[in-house]
Amino acid sequence: MSIRLRFALASAGVFFVLSALVLAGLYFVVQTTLQYRASVFTPARVQTVRPDFGYLSYERYDQVYELAREFALKTHATYQSSVLSNVRNVGALAVLAGTGGTFGLGWRAAGLALRPLRRVTETARQVAQSHDLTERISYEGPRDEVKELTDIYDTMLSRLARSFDGQRRFVANASHELRTPLTINRTLVDVAVRRPDATEDVKRLGESLLLVNARHERLIDGLLALTEGEQAVLDRRPFDLMDVAEHVLDQAAGEAAEREVTMHRLLDSAPTAGEAVLVERLVQNLVENAIRHNHPKGEVWVTTRRRTEQVELVVANTGLQVPPYEIETIFEPFRRLHGDRLRSDRGSGLGLSIVRVITEAHGGTVTARPRDEGGLTITVELPVDPSAP
Repeated sequence: MSIRLRFALASAGVFFVLSALVLAGLYFVVQTTLQYRASVFTPARVQTVRPDFGYLSYERYDQVYELAREFALKTHATYQSSVLSNVRNVGALAVLAGTGGTFGLGWRAAGLALRPLRRVTETARQVAQSHDLTERISYEGPRDEVKELTDIYDTMLSRLARSFDGQRRFVANASHELRTPLTINRTLVDVAVRRPDATEDVKRLGESLLLVNARHERLIDGLLALTEGEQAVLDRRPFDLMDVAEHVLDQAAGEAAEREVTMHRLLDSAPTAGEAVLVERLVQNLVENAIRHNHPKGEVWVTTRRRTEQVELVVANTGLQVPPYEIETIFEPFRRLHGDRLRSDRGSGLGLSIVRVITEAHGGTVTARPRDEGGLTITVELPVDPSAP
């Protein structure tokens, strides 16, 4: 139950208990007051005042007394039962009506008291959905607990924004600074290998250095993509996921043929919206992983399709058996499956991390499950383009 409902129920419960206790006390007092008392209803001596004789006192006559006493008892019992019934029924209705009214007043009062917290919730939801840490509550109100909470929340958002901005700037600057010496190294090694007087040892060393250099370049590109992918996609433009997948598959056809991997295309129209360049990187990482984490004569299936409210990209491949407990870890940066830690030609371990951050930046989800025959099936779901027919 929500806080508002709990507060209203608590208010109604307190009123019900207190009013029930008051009603019970009132019922007891009325019942006690209306108890039959012989000295009042059938006294042994009756005194009257007459102007001409003064005080007169009459002794009771037994037969008359008994008749009067019997009549008084019946009359009193009927009267007492009627009064107590009225007290009970009217009191019960009053208690129920008051309980309902208290519930309504508690609901209203809780709504007024929790109204500032709704702003906190809405702002937190916007930050979570848009990844925009510049949002602030900026609550204007009395210096109470709610004001203190909103100020702390705004301060926390400011610190998070500064932290994330500093981290992104550092990664971006470091990546750009590292690209220049890597490019120079690659050029120098390539020139040394291509010299006519280069020995076989120099050529083999140069090829090894070029492989290491290429791996470092992929690592830097991955860090940049990771940094860009963590930013929310605000400028959403419509495109067809099928076209992106076809373009990526055409580019990967050469590598697939070289590794003797068969590609299967099951592409249907899948209109979505976002940053097409980032989504292309997402599809490229999935296809490259499916090819490189495969075995000779293996197969890769790439499917795009449209659902009711989302579009799907499914990439499945043959390969080694993947334990279910390693499924979640493959989306973490620099994590590889067993047997791939020393394979530098299989990437830097950022591929699926980039896939996840790009997917989340577009408001989608990505899941993976192992295939019984070996390999993985990775499914990416993105929101469908609302303007698509």
